[in-house]
Amino acid sequence: MYKERKIDLALRNWAKGSAHKTLLLRGARQVGKTFAVRHLGEQFESFVEINFDKQKSFHALFNGDLDAHVIASQIANLTGKVVQPGKTLLFFDEIQACPNAILSLRFFREDYPELHVIAAGSLLEFALEELPTFGVGRMQSLFMYPMSFDEFLAATGQDGLLKERLSASPAKPLNEVFHQKLVQQFRTYIMIGGLPEVVCKWDETGDYLQCQELQDQLIVSYEDDFAKYKKKVNPVLLRQVLRSAAMQITNKFVYAQASSEKAAKVRETLNLLIMAGLLVPVTRTDANGLPLGADADTSYQKILVFDSGILLRLLNMSLGSIQQLTEQILTAGEEDLVNKGKVSEMIAGLEVLRNMPNTLRHELYYWVRQEKNSQAEIDYLEPYKATILPIEIKAERQGGMKSLWAFMRSKGLDYAMRSSLENFGQFDYLDKEAQGAKRHVDVYPLYAIAQMPIFN
Repeated sequence: MYKERKIDLALRNWAKGSAHKTLLLRGARQVGKTFAVRHLGEQFESFVEINFDKQKSFHALFNGDLDAHVIASQIANLTGKVVQPGKTLLFFDEIQACPNAILSLRFFREDYPELHVIAAGSLLEFALEELPTFGVGRMQSLFMYPMSFDEFLAATGQDGLLKERLSASPAKPLNEVFHQKLVQQFRTYIMIGGLPEVVCKWDETGDYLQCQELQDQLIVSYEDDFAKYKKKVNPVLLRQVLRSAAMQITNKFVYAQASSEKAAKVRETLNLLIMAGLLVPVTRTDANGLPLGADADTSYQKILVFDSGILLRLLNMSLGSIQQLTEQILTAGEEDLVNKGKVSEMIAGLEVLRNMPNTLRHELYYWVRQEKNSQAEIDYLEPYKATILPIEIKAERQGGMKSLWAFMRSKGLDYAMRSSLENFGQFDYLDKEAQGAKRHVDVYPLYAIAQMPIFN
């Protein structure tokens, strides 16, 4: 049974639009792109799906002149299905396998705009990079990720718990009973992750081992994909860098720890994994103003693995056993799980990413003070109300948040957010080192990052 996703609304809005462009649905393999498009297709009288990986005979339709009307007519004849504007959704899946089909999207947009056309592909970014004359700007893009925690709750029948949480805020904390239930669900989410197939397996069986076996199979399928790009980079190096990224999460990525290969080669490999959507960069910025990217240093990045469940399986493959980490996730005190667990910091960044509008590729930034013998770091920075909003992923007392106070003092900020596994809350801090300046902090639990005002 289909599990509702946040992107469904964006897809419906695209379908209803009177001036819709041809749509590119972009994201890593197995995040649910195909199922989301098929679900949208149920709203049309006719749904035509072509998978260019499996149905190679269709490649021939795109070898000659790329006349959109002719191609649509030929597809109708080959499939025996109606292809009619306003009534048909035409879906090109795994379109990266047929570069000419990608080029044809421009002509569907320009010459046949009344026909609804969606293209998707898990390795689409590679193909787009190799087609510099394609003109992505002529298309509309939507970006899709693994399930957020809210989607996970809905998919596993926890709608009542989600509704209760949505009624809470920093000024109105949750009842402790609901808070503890959400903490427990969040622990489960860390283990399961957000890949739809794994979430469905958990919902059906409640068996961690079956979910882990499925995650291992998915990792193998990702690594099999790498072989398709062995002309670009060594597949063995891709595996090394992927596993090293898992080992280095939330720390500055060090190329030398990934491989003995030259740094330039490792960097190229890392960028391929980022393009494939398997890794997510968090870039250091001086944060002197907006946009945050203006002061960014792309040579200084933290790297996140795109899904926590996949992260844990990669760590298991690298370390041989993660029993201690698993026990910490499932049983550690809430403060220890946040302050000692890099996975919590990673998921916080992924939650920010997944709750942003699907229409843009959102970039993540952080700040670190680089002065000698002076360590200070802010986990995430976001633009908010024409200024910079610092977000700390910590479960500390007010007086212990030295990095946050130092950053707010240096940038002249008076508002920040903290996220941990404590309940909703808020507090004010009088900064004695800044003539008693008042700093206000709203506390959002990690399970409620979606309620942060940066998304509203």
